[in-house]
Amino acid sequence: MVIVGDGMTGGVAAKTLRDAGFDGRIVMIGDDPGVPFGRPPLSKTYLRGEGDLSGWLVEPAEWYARNEVERIRATATAIDTETRTVTLDSGRTVEYSKLLLATGGRNRRLVVPGSELANIFQLRTVADCDAIKQAARPGVRALIVGMGFIGSEVAASLRQLKLDVTAVFPGSLPLDSVLGPEIGEAMAGIHGDAGVQLLSHETVDRFDGAGRVERAVTKSGRKVDCDLVIVAVGIQPNVEVAQGAGIAIDNGILVDAACRTSVPDVFAAGDVANHLHPLFGRIRVEHYNNAEKQGAAAARSMLGSDTAYGYLHTFWSDQYEDKLEYAGHARTWDQFVVRGSLQQRKLIGFYVEGGVLRAAVGLDRGGDPELEAEGEMASAARLIARRAQPAPSALADEGQDLDLL
Repeated sequence: MVIVGDGMTGGVAAKTLRDAGFDGRIVMIGDDPGVPFGRPPLSKTYLRGEGDLSGWLVEPAEWYARNEVERIRATATAIDTETRTVTLDSGRTVEYSKLLLATGGRNRRLVVPGSELANIFQLRTVADCDAIKQAARPGVRALIVGMGFIGSEVAASLRQLKLDVTAVFPGSLPLDSVLGPEIGEAMAGIHGDAGVQLLSHETVDRFDGAGRVERAVTKSGRKVDCDLVIVAVGIQPNVEVAQGAGIAIDNGILVDAACRTSVPDVFAAGDVANHLHPLFGRIRVEHYNNAEKQGAAAARSMLGSDTAYGYLHTFWSDQYEDKLEYAGHARTWDQFVVRGSLQQRKLIGFYVEGGVLRAAVGLDRGGDPELEAEGEMASAARLIARRAQPAPSALADEGQDLDLL
């Protein structure tokens, strides 16, 4: 079993293979200097210096040696599906019986004049985070470019570290492209109350500075003085190794419901996998929970399971003392139904499309849908899994037990 990628997905796949009793050779190929771990703390607790990453490791380093998981520090450059080999950047080839592509994604770059100046960072690795931590001193003027989940979480963490924070983003509101204008408005209020200056409908045209960034200039001509910049404009899936191997690619590596690619005995999982979901159709998900759970599902498929990967998809985001929880998957919807109060920023929102409940979001309400079986978000997840078509008035009714809908 060969696993290309040594992040969370690849590490969970290796662990699942061994836990399931596979006693053959396992080879992991990747260029990460550490062991596989979950990245959420990099924008939150680890960035703020409130904890280490020990609790986020798939397994400690000694587990891989003890369980004879061979780790090759290299980049896979090509796959030959006829000879069943993976070619590495060193020229070495590695044979496989079955192959998992868990190559993840890489940060999209902001290529504008001045983007090479010092103190302009992205956040993906521990080294990235350590560099930001070193530069993030109280009173430093920080600019966040992009207010998706990473940008929003970093903005919150830097404000908690007493930095002056300005955010530039092309949308109307933080997170509105994923969660809609109602939640976007609530999150804008949360960041605004914390002192973040939000510059919406703006993009960066250039950075100025003498060796080190001193200001950003937006497309509209606004000048933003800054000592530190974090660019958070999304990721793109790492599909290059699959190109030229006859593996179908479209917004990631295409896989079926069992994580199988278009080529026999080649699988894909995690951020790079565009998977066929039994509820939501074809989707590619870039969240920690999916990286963990799909890595395990792909390993089981490598061992012969035909079980569809039907994980409902949940994720969370901590910003300041506020917590977002999400269950399901919706990119479009006809109605957004609120239970609770948008004004008080404590609610559950329901995304309804064609009468079917597709997703739900909790803001400081509802509990973790994976850990709290009796919570409202867990109840909403059960409705989503059943393709329920509840009346919007019932969803909004505080006195209505969701499990009875």
